[in-house]
Amino acid sequence: MSSLRSLPKVRDSLSFIQVSRCRVEQDAKAIAVWYEDGRYVIPCASLTTLLLGPGSVITHAAIKTLADNGCMVQWVGEDGLRFYAHGTHNASSVERLYHQVQLWSDPAQHLQIVRRMYQFRFDEPLADDLTLEQIRGLEGVRVRTAYSQMSKATGVAWKGRDYKLNNWAESDPVNRALSKANTCLYAVCQAALVAVGYSPALGFIHTGKPLSFVYDVADLYKTKTTIPAAFEAVAKYNLKAESYVRQICREKFATARLLQRIVGDVDDLLQLKKVSDEAAPVGDLWDDQEGTVAGGQSYGENVATVEQVPW
Repeated sequence: MSSLRSLPKVRDSLSFIQVSRCRVEQDAKAIAVWYEDGRYVIPCASLTTLLLGPGSVITHAAIKTLADNGCMVQWVGEDGLRFYAHGTHNASSVERLYHQVQLWSDPAQHLQIVRRMYQFRFDEPLADDLTLEQIRGLEGVRVRTAYSQMSKATGVAWKGRDYKLNNWAESDPVNRALSKANTCLYAVCQAALVAVGYSPALGFIHTGKPLSFVYDVADLYKTKTTIPAAFEAVAKYNLKAESYVRQICREKFATARLLQRIVGDVDDLLQLKKVSDEAAPVGDLWDDQEGTVAGGQSYGENVATVEQVPW
């Protein structure tokens, strides 16, 4: 694909759709999802992420159509609680990735981004003399307060965040709903970040995981989206909350204009200047003197051959 302008913008797309125990095929410029009870057509250009759960089968043609429309595909476990792999298009700009790497690898700039990401979550300014340990303590209080407020507002009992992936049934309904809601949020954040060229792995606050930066970004929005979605789902549907929390998440994401905000918020936090929409047809070559030189051309005309070089 020669130009990023030809791709639909991530901010204009739906957030995500999860399918399981079905067959996904190409349908013109869309995909068709086949279940036992019928066939459902989904326009790829309006979709950001397709989550493929257990029992789903997808054709090569469908994957190509999704990639051509800039839609990420993720293979996930039962109820979307495990992430196995993902595939995406290859038309992202590298400018954001280079900028992210430069900030991530410089300790002083890395610290500035961490403080800026924490500040994003608070309504009041954080004092400049606070240590990261103190800021993390304030963040813990902020999140616990959000849980407590939602518990009071919905009447759903809250005993603290506690869940075990290996023993899912032991968790209470609100913890299971929270885990599922957060998985949806991670999928949306990852799709948005990868679509514009950021690396999901190079996190500033989180580290050591393939989705560290995704977790950084998702934490910016949890108290406004997934936490209320989980409590509202349990308050309305109780033990059936897991079946409905994704729907409530989609509503929360739309109300918060999440896809319209993620890329802009991250660009601002990383203080990124305007990025070109045009993908260069040929990449540059690294040079130790010039920084980079133009690629896609021969540099042999003015260079001595091996026979001409005196040894």
